[in-house]
Formats: sequence, structure tokens, C-alpha cells
Amino acid sequence: GAMSGVLTWELWRRGGAVAVLPYAPRADRVVLIEQFRLPALAAGVNPVMTEIVAGLGEPGEAQDVTARRELREETGLACGRLELVMETLLMQGGCDESIAIYVAEVTAPVQNGTFGLAAEEENIRVKAMPAPEAIAAATSLGNATGTLALLWLAANRDRLRRDWA
Repeated sequence: GAMSGVLTWELWRRGGAVAVLPYAPRADRVVLIEQFRLPALAAGVNPVMTEIVAGLGEPGEAQDVTARRELREETGLACGRLELVMETLLMQGGCDESIAIYVAEVTAPVQNGTFGLAAEEENIRVKAMPAPEAIAAATSLGNATGTLALLWLAANRDRLRRDWA
């Protein structure tokens, strides 16, 4: 309740991002991706992280457009409906990056493979799996974005299967 002394802050300016959990409701399958992450290596954890699709928006680009673009670039998939899961800050203690997390309706069969933009030196491995298996692994992914999306799917999966199938 009182004024503090002078503080020194470090702020990493990143802007807006989106993340997308591809979900095939008829097949009840999700798509996760694996890619190398240098910060994970620096933190002493496995640097090949299992994640959901994500990327930064281009200046002036709508979030849903970014979501569809990133989905295509990182998995080769197009989607039907998009549902906003949440918007949140990722590291409110040091970074201004906000993220809009979506679930995207995709159709099966979803193919495993390697995707990503050559111009960005991306080497992204796609892993399609049954939704129950992915949900069971949600809290062991090691990244908040994927965990949040999968826990949301656990709570909303029956509704999506009914409404989207």
C-alpha cells in the first residue's frame, strides 16, 4: 500500500502471438508438434519439446488469420472452425507477449511428417494421436501453452465432438 523505492525492470518486447491445437472431432485425434528449443536446452530440459502450433502475428494481421497461416506452415493442415480458448500473457514478469490460444477443427486422416518453412529453417515433426492420449500427457509436456490447450480440450471435448462432428 505504500510507494516502493526505485526499481530496475527488464522487459522483453514481443507483441502478439497465437497458438493452435488442431483437433479432428470425428476421429477424436489431436495434432501436436515437436521441435528443437534452445531455451529448453539452456534450462537443462529436453530441447525437443512437444507443443502445439504457435507463432507471432504479422503487423496488422488478424489473430484468426495468423492461426490459419501458422497451422498450414507448421503442419500442412487447413482448418474449418476455430474456437478461441483464451487470451493470456505468457511471462507477465518480464515479457509483454500475449497469446491467443485456439482449437482448430481439422479432418482426419491427419498425417505424421515433417513440416515448417525452409526460409525460417524450421524442422517441425507432426505427431497425430488419440485425444485421450494427448490429454493424459497434458501436464507432462513442459510448456504452459500446450498444457492449457489440452486441459481446455479435456473440459470441452464432448461439446466439440457433438457440435463439430
